[in-house]
Amino acid sequence: MAVVSVSMPDELLDRLDQFAEDHGYTGRSEVVREASRNLLGEFEDTRLEDRELMGIVTVLFDYETTSVEEQMMHLRHEHESLVASNFHSHVGDHHCMELFVLEGALEDISTFVGKIRATQDALTVDYSVIPVDSFDPISQER
Repeated sequence: MAVVSVSMPDELLDRLDQFAEDHGYTGRSEVVREASRNLLGEFEDTRLEDRELMGIVTVLFDYETTSVEEQMMHLRHEHESLVASNFHSHVGDHHCMELFVLEGALEDISTFVGKIRATQDALTVDYSVIPVDSFDPISQER
């Protein structure tokens, strides 16, 4: 097995170690391997391939980190054909939230979410994807 060096803030490393201990992992490497598998497998759901999809992406960032908002604007314009709607809101005293409504193919939504996640200083990124070509809210699965 290859050994990989990864840089991360001390606070994140502490959280990773605590998570490993709290959940019975043998160590941080096991947690990172599982998280990597989950991340890489996220958009490999074959039930969503070749379907018309809607995605909702929310991004939370510090109000004073204007570079994030600027990066969101650039991504919105870069993926203009994918972004059906975009909403910006102030949350609490020091945070902003960007909400994107996407319409498109799985690969395009996956690329967009990946670029959002790669945005430095974004505090949280959350998303959901659902098919809209035969939407049945009762039996809806992701």
